[in-house]
Amino acid sequence: MEKIEFLENDFQLASQDFSQEDASHLAANSFWKDAWKRFTDNKGAVVALWVIVIIIAIAIIAPMLSSYKYDEVFTNKQSLPPRIPGLEKIGIFTGISNGVNKYESLNILNEYHYFGTDVLGRDLWVRVWSGTQISLQIAFIAVLIDICFGMVYGLISGYFGGKVDTIMQRFVEIVNSIPSLVILVLLLVVMSPSLTTIIIALMLTGWIGMSRVTRAQVLKVKEQEFILASKTLGSSHLYIIFKDILPNIFGQIIIMSMFSIPSAIFYEAFLAFVGLGLPVPMASLGTLINTGFKSILVSPFMTIIPVVVLAILMLSFNLLADGLRDAFDPKMKDM
Repeated sequence: MEKIEFLENDFQLASQDFSQEDASHLAANSFWKDAWKRFTDNKGAVVALWVIVIIIAIAIIAPMLSSYKYDEVFTNKQSLPPRIPGLEKIGIFTGISNGVNKYESLNILNEYHYFGTDVLGRDLWVRVWSGTQISLQIAFIAVLIDICFGMVYGLISGYFGGKVDTIMQRFVEIVNSIPSLVILVLLLVVMSPSLTTIIIALMLTGWIGMSRVTRAQVLKVKEQEFILASKTLGSSHLYIIFKDILPNIFGQIIIMSMFSIPSAIFYEAFLAFVGLGLPVPMASLGTLINTGFKSILVSPFMTIIPVVVLAILMLSFNLLADGLRDAFDPKMKDM
């Protein structure tokens, strides 16, 4: 057979300089950069984030700029319909209800109440945005309670298992077996209705759902090979829990935290029904809806306006939660 001999110049690179291309190919982004890129690619989540930011900004600024106070009563301006300058010229929010212009009948044509007034003549524009502030405070406090109590409790219970898990889960079952109404009645006996009372009510039972979801996710993840490899390398329990397990269940925790926001707001509305809500004249979106519902047939705007604000907030938080879940889930990196 003929012997083939390869010379030095038989094989040449198509391009002589690959240094820049190789560097860009090998450059690795951090976890947070990857998460931010995946989040910004989700247009629905970005729009939802901006909607939440705008609502928070309006809730802070609107009561400060208004000449009315949330607890200021005007008995001569009861149940005025919404009236907005500019829009009234095109037949929208004209202040006319049942064919009667109440602003004209009261000789206050120079006044505008963007969301109308309630049965006591209080300006609903200020009360809705002041109530949004309080509802958001309750919601974010509920998230902190979920993270500080529920997430940590579920991580410890699920990771160590055995007797530790048995004892911790029996405690959860005992607490969860007590009806919420009984706990609320006991709180009502020893405490007066206030924001502090609502926070305590959330701290007693609000973290249980998060702890169970976290425990279930930990039980699924801790049996995987990378956890065994980390244990083999001598990693501590604390390192494995917060560096190996937590990032892999973070997406589910985020979505649960976002779902706890509407739950907390509706829970506050329930407390208002049993007399453990915010004291008068303070208001939240839940109490405004409850109060407006009593007059829904006569003045439907008292219920519709806070319901619309609440619905926009709920939809935005749900879209944001979906975006954060996809962004923080390591399994979404290569998809």
